[in-house]
Amino acid sequence: MKLIPIEDLDTILDLTKQHWSLVKNKSLFITGGTGFFGKWLLESFIYINEKLQLNATATVLTRDPEKFVNEFPFYSNVSSVKFLKGDILNFEFPAEDFEFIIHAATEADAALNSSQPLLMLDTITAGTRRVLDFARQKSVEAILFTSSGAVYGKQPADITHIKEHHSFPVDINNPNSAYAEGKRLAELYCSIYYKHYNLPIKIARCFAFVGPYLPLNKHFAIGNFISNALNKQDIIIKGDGTPFRSYLYAADLTIWLWTILLKGDNNIPYNVGSDEGYELRSVAETVAELNPGVKVQVLTKASPSKPVERYVPDISFVKKKLGLSIKFTLKDAIKKTQSFYLADEVI
Repeated sequence: MKLIPIEDLDTILDLTKQHWSLVKNKSLFITGGTGFFGKWLLESFIYINEKLQLNATATVLTRDPEKFVNEFPFYSNVSSVKFLKGDILNFEFPAEDFEFIIHAATEADAALNSSQPLLMLDTITAGTRRVLDFARQKSVEAILFTSSGAVYGKQPADITHIKEHHSFPVDINNPNSAYAEGKRLAELYCSIYYKHYNLPIKIARCFAFVGPYLPLNKHFAIGNFISNALNKQDIIIKGDGTPFRSYLYAADLTIWLWTILLKGDNNIPYNVGSDEGYELRSVAETVAELNPGVKVQVLTKASPSKPVERYVPDISFVKKKLGLSIKFTLKDAIKKTQSFYLADEVI
């Protein structure tokens, strides 16, 4: 079983070390702990907890603990982490106290958003309220909600980077808006619970990422590109390859999430992502350059009159307020992700 590279865990520790005294002898409750974000948060927590001798514990809510531990037996020998079987919509509240809560359930899933929009919407909204009601019963010091850049709506062509104060229309008559509108409503719940119940809620608006554990067989374009390359297949872009995207390496993501949880201001959203935007065809070409023999095919000719599509954050606020920065280049992030998956027989 592969784990996050030690050098990445060391980087996360080095760049968050000053914050971890707040966690000493404390307990964390984590939803979404078995997903892409969750695996990075869990493995970094375990590593830092041991290195700094924090004597902290984490409880992870998951629908199928046995399946996860069978797939990742590493966790069967970790005394600082335990798993709670349950669904985000109706899990039973544990009796013990928790000082920190990370609500990272419901990552972006285009297939689920398209095929089961009601489930997507309910999971985000009702699930978030369930977690907030749970937090009201505990003496929590901080709650982190991983929101999404989708809350901004479609980025206009003339705006190269989205700032935290921006807000653009979301088509509420389109069922595919379930994810974006759900995250918007979840943030509203967070604001209400902050104002009326004084819950110390931190909000991370997450964009696009790359790194170990990123699914290579879903709708994430860069994951599909890497999968093609590792299988010695040409990268085929069905569109024109002109939409701009940016990708933050997962170690940077993890550093930012821990920092926002432990040092961020309450009820203030922070953009989490890279501000270095690239056309998708350029991203594909970068992957191909790292894999000799792999070519990029763009199936649709770009139209000069077509408005530019972008999904790129402005991160000047989080840099200024929390002193965060990007430590890994896109090329390094792709190399690291490929190295993680290279041992797999089937990508």
